[in-house]
Amino acid sequence: MISPWFIAIRPKTLSLGVIPVLVGSALGWSESGTMSWIVMTAALLVAILIQIGTNLHNDAADFELGADNSTTRLGPLRATAEGWLTPTQVRRAAVLSFALAFITGCSLILVGGWPILMVGVICIAAGYAYTGGPKPIAYVGLGELFVFLFFGLVAVGGTYYLQTGHLSLSALVAGTLIGLPAAAVLVVNNYRDLENDRQAGKNTLAVRLGRRATQAEYTLLMLGPFLLVPLIPATRGSRWWLAMPLLLLPWAIVLVSRFLKDPPGPAFNRLLAATAQFQLGLGLLLCLTLLAGQGISI
Repeated sequence: MISPWFIAIRPKTLSLGVIPVLVGSALGWSESGTMSWIVMTAALLVAILIQIGTNLHNDAADFELGADNSTTRLGPLRATAEGWLTPTQVRRAAVLSFALAFITGCSLILVGGWPILMVGVICIAAGYAYTGGPKPIAYVGLGELFVFLFFGLVAVGGTYYLQTGHLSLSALVAGTLIGLPAAAVLVVNNYRDLENDRQAGKNTLAVRLGRRATQAEYTLLMLGPFLLVPLIPATRGSRWWLAMPLLLLPWAIVLVSRFLKDPPGPAFNRLLAATAQFQLGLGLLLCLTLLAGQGISI
């Protein structure tokens, strides 16, 4: 049997935290010609630990708030809802993960100074507030914005800042490009669970918008990145490299078609995983575009 802890950390979605760090590092390398592998490794550990902490806290909180139960849930099994782990166990593990993220992040504060300290504290606090506190982010329709900001702009921009010592328009564009499909992963989750969430009082954006508008949202989040690739200044020296991310456009169209046509239900679990894989593939191709376009050996 797969370990309940392995299920609770949701490994299939951890790439959402990895890719922004890789993109931010690749962008910094493409513009400066140098990169600290130690900084990138530490940033990867922090990103993964914060995401694991967020996932664990969400596992326990959704069960306690009534959004997850073993009888009506359409998504993958959750450790707390199935009774494999107690909410107290899962919450303690979440706190441990957040604490390890902070400890690891202290090394990055030595590199980036007080801005990185501020970003780190905000990221950890937001990870808790996603399903914690009196008004959890996920319960008031701000989940997609949370993912876009912290798995896009903040993660890419923060990593780029650590590697270069400054921010740039290219970092914001790259963060937007990566953050859009990351948010699309959550859209699949919320669209699948719309009816259960409504009954549980979890007012996700899908609950607020309805199915038709959520379909339009997913379409924009999946196709929007392809309009942003030419805006990355670091790629202007070798324009033909821009075609690399476009290789995934047919895949994006297929996923959008599935979202529009498939009935909400367990089939959306595969679509969710495929959307996360798409974001991973797009991020890796963007890294290759940035580095190869500048003639950097990889």
